[in-house]
Order: sequence, then structure tokens, then C-alpha cells
Amino acid sequence: MLEIRFNTNEKGKSLITKMPIKKGEVLHKITNYNQITSATYTSVQISKDINIEELYLAHLNHSCDPNIIIDTINLEISALKDIQSNEELTLFYPSTEWNMSTPFTCKCGASQCLRIITGAKYLSIDVLSHYFINKHIGAIALKCLTQLSYEDVIIESISQQKHEHQAFPVVYV
Repeated sequence: MLEIRFNTNEKGKSLITKMPIKKGEVLHKITNYNQITSATYTSVQISKDINIEELYLAHLNHSCDPNIIIDTINLEISALKDIQSNEELTLFYPSTEWNMSTPFTCKCGASQCLRIITGAKYLSIDVLSHYFINKHIGAIALKCLTQLSYEDVIIESISQQKHEHQAFPVVYV
């Protein structure tokens, strides 16, 4: 059903489906993988601290208009939309990657292309909201937002205290 294709263009290799796939259909169960602790060019982040490498995952190219998702909880690849036979399977890398080991300039050609792909960490919540993102990416993003909000409150509080002291100077008699 899936085929690794060697390309003569800059993509190198890609993963192609040999038959049509309907939106929502699971096209691959990820079972034969190696768990690694640090990200590589071909790994997929499945939780905050765990990355995996697997033959088909290693050949998925990025697109800002992807046609598949990787479900990192159930370890499955599913169709995000109907996919034709001989069509390349593409993934939105920040849906699994918080901070990519090898950022790159995107040349997917999508109208909403982000141009520079570095991981979800560097994208706004607004941008991420337009894509499927995995639970671990959402959790990390939420934690960062919560920390930022808390830090903003502390900074605002300190700032107000400084202004209050400046507004009411102490006069010694």
C-alpha cells in the first residue's frame, strides 16, 4: 500500500500511497520502531521526551497543507483528506515536533506556507490552531502560555509597585 520513492528533486525520498485513501482512514500502524531520547532529522517526537524512528516515518516530507496526520497516542498514520493513488503523503512537522533538530526553509508551495519550519515552539497559537497538533505539543504550548501569563502578572505587579513608590515619594522631616 505504501512505497518509498526516490526523487530526482531536492526532496530526496518520499512516501507514496499505491492506492486511494479516504479521509479519516488509518493507512499505517506504527509498530516496528526504535525509541530514542534525542531528536534526529528522521525521528518523530511522540511525547515531551520520547522520539521514535521508523522506516515509513523517516520518508514523510513536510507540507503546510498536509494530507496525513500522525496520531502519537495510538501510533497511527491517518488521512487528513482524500488521497489519490500515487500521491505523496505529507505531514505538518510541527504537529509532532516542538523544537526541530534540523530546521529548514519550506518549499511546499501551499498558499499558507510558513516558509521557515523550526517546530511548534516558534509558531503562534493562532497558526497552530489551523492544524491538527498532537496532545504532547498542545500540552507543552499550554504550559508555555501559562508560564508566560504568570510571568506577565509578576512583571506587571513589580512594575505597579515601582510606579506606586514613585508616585508617593517619602519625605523626611
